[in-house]
Amino acid sequence: MDYVIIGNSAAAVGAVEGIRQVDREGRITVISDEPYHTYSRPLISYWLAGKVAEDKMIFRKENFYENNNVNPMLGSRVRRIDFAGRKAELEDGTVVPYKRLLVAAGGKPVIPPVDGLDKKGVFTFTKLNDVKEIKHAAAAGKRKAVVIGAGLIGLKAAEALNKLGVDVTVVELANRILPVILDDEAGQMVQGYLEEAGIKFILNNSVSKVSGDAEVTGVTLRDDTVINCEMLVVAIGVKPNTGLVEGRVSVNRGILVNEKMETSLDGVYAAGDVSEGFDIISGTNRVLPLLPNAYLQGETAGRNMAGVETIFNGGLAMNAIGFGDLPMLTAGIVKPDSEEFEILVNANPETCSYRKIILKDNRIVGYILLNKVDRAGILTGLIREKADITPFKERLMSPGFGYVDFPEPDRKARLSGGAVQ
Repeated sequence: MDYVIIGNSAAAVGAVEGIRQVDREGRITVISDEPYHTYSRPLISYWLAGKVAEDKMIFRKENFYENNNVNPMLGSRVRRIDFAGRKAELEDGTVVPYKRLLVAAGGKPVIPPVDGLDKKGVFTFTKLNDVKEIKHAAAAGKRKAVVIGAGLIGLKAAEALNKLGVDVTVVELANRILPVILDDEAGQMVQGYLEEAGIKFILNNSVSKVSGDAEVTGVTLRDDTVINCEMLVVAIGVKPNTGLVEGRVSVNRGILVNEKMETSLDGVYAAGDVSEGFDIISGTNRVLPLLPNAYLQGETAGRNMAGVETIFNGGLAMNAIGFGDLPMLTAGIVKPDSEEFEILVNANPETCSYRKIILKDNRIVGYILLNKVDRAGILTGLIREKADITPFKERLMSPGFGYVDFPEPDRKARLSGGAVQ
């Protein structure tokens, strides 16, 4: 059996390991346009800030490909896929045949229609090469930067540049930072924390023009404000990298797959940020851009590719991230928009602490935790189980909430690893 995997991140690793759980002999080829051993992309901002070495970013040990009998074709880009002939054609003319194909190409940066983004000094922030170019620019004396976008990617870019001593201004179209995963109150707390670190914010605005001849010298905003800068980081979002399959398999925002990660085309699978997996909260398929979800989807795809029926039971939209010494966890629905939801909130702006739990029919469907994030796994487990929290609802907002607050039979079952009756 010839297996071909396009991509080399978490979903690809999951697929390799899923295949090898079933088939030890089949030929596996991993194709990636990046020249690096598989690495954890969430760590690129930490590498830029000097908090982690490159050799500590690897997602699996150096002998991963050898131990799993994988042919890694790194630094190679797929030009097109011949679905009828079951082969991938690379830009250098190489043809790689397959019996089963997994598309795990991840996401690609969203580039806004702004004049001047082709100038030197404009960067994106999704791959290791991106941050290597940014670090080189900073080392060469570029000391002023503008970041477009105050989502997770933009803020991690801003934080890393700030650690390098760069003067950073973040421009965001929305009226708050992290508009997708935080509410107003939590967003204001995080913004205040980052402002104290020296990062500046301009909200309710956008970049309309990039100034300079060959190199960036500044940007003009929608309201005609001019900001001088030598670096511009575009970080307004990431979209599924579906270009290789569009027109051949069913695609919505991401590639549509069933519970076995099969696409609409026989022998072709998809996993990770390029696909739409089952969301246990909404009960629908959606892009679930989270490393553990990507790995599990890849593992599910790999086992099915090798002939053992395996089901992806669904994932959960989550974010676990920190800025300096401020940890943050969010999951599920964080900004409910109807009266059918019940909202529990404890907030302390002085300590930048925030605890918000969203309920529906006495079941947890989402939360936001800032600063004090201990035992968040218990809340996540309750979401996955769709557990009725009525017996301990009045204790949910307690700073020390834990298994001790569960009814005794429930607590004993959970602590012993047994089934909850």
